[in-house]
Amino acid sequence: MAALLVSTSAAWATDPVNVRFSWKLKGEYGHLYLAQEQGIYASKNLAVRMGEGAGAPAALGALLQGQEDVVVMPAIFAVSAIQKGMPVKIVALYHPRTPVVLISQPDKPVAQPKDLEGKTIAHSVGETGTSYLAVFCAVNGIDCAKVKKVQMDAQSRVPQFLQKQVDAVSVYRTSDLPVLEAKVGTKFTVLDLAQHGLAIPGLAAVSSNAVIAKRPEVLRRYLAAVNEGIAATRKDPKAAAAALMKAWQGSPPQEVVEAQVRATMDAVPSGPGKPVGWIDAKAISQALDLLKTDEAIGTPKPVETFFTNDLLPAL
Repeated sequence: MAALLVSTSAAWATDPVNVRFSWKLKGEYGHLYLAQEQGIYASKNLAVRMGEGAGAPAALGALLQGQEDVVVMPAIFAVSAIQKGMPVKIVALYHPRTPVVLISQPDKPVAQPKDLEGKTIAHSVGETGTSYLAVFCAVNGIDCAKVKKVQMDAQSRVPQFLQKQVDAVSVYRTSDLPVLEAKVGTKFTVLDLAQHGLAIPGLAAVSSNAVIAKRPEVLRRYLAAVNEGIAATRKDPKAAAAALMKAWQGSPPQEVVEAQVRATMDAVPSGPGKPVGWIDAKAISQALDLLKTDEAIGTPKPVETFFTNDLLPAL
């Protein structure tokens, strides 16, 4: 009887999972909160705690210190960190192509890549949309010498654009764009960088090599729950937005958060034969090629160093 009670208790034990975002709350995280609200984590015996972050380096630092089990962050920053020797891996890649766009004013539009010539564009160090502008120019036959990048701090980019001090600025469809359009009341001209060949790996789940070794089954259940949350969000993005807003003090209006959620889901590919979050080795190789254009990374590590698909749910 005692042995039966012990085994039953172990079977129903709830495993804690600490999840840290690399940034503040935004619509990209809606599916994670819907999974919590609908009891998907609980159904897999998981107690998931989620928290905001203050940048990828801080989130990865907490992961290495054992404070977190998973960090939700742009994969390009994880690739850079791993190349520099950080013992972490990408365990799921939801946005193989970051939904980052260039926006411009309707009266001075950048509607096609060639329209960038003769224009000024806001840039800050480490900023996703313009750090790899040289690659974007090469892919699209743009004379980059005719594009003026105006360097400024990250907080000044959008205000300078709204004041028409620069012609274009890069923003995320999944966070900035819906907020800006609602705030200003303007439908900006949008140039989708991913659709024009700039494949920057984005939204991803990252864990440490130590956690992967010690808690693989817990991570498997967590990633399976996330995929169920994504499926539920595709069916009802309004519910995902509402679930997120319960945890988001001072959130934008419901329709803005819902637009962020929908843009996030639109950028998550789903195809036959692979689970959502599947990582293609080509995406990692392309990320390394991008990093070479913006920083000295030395000899790239073997591609298998950067990721594992072993923890994703089987189909």
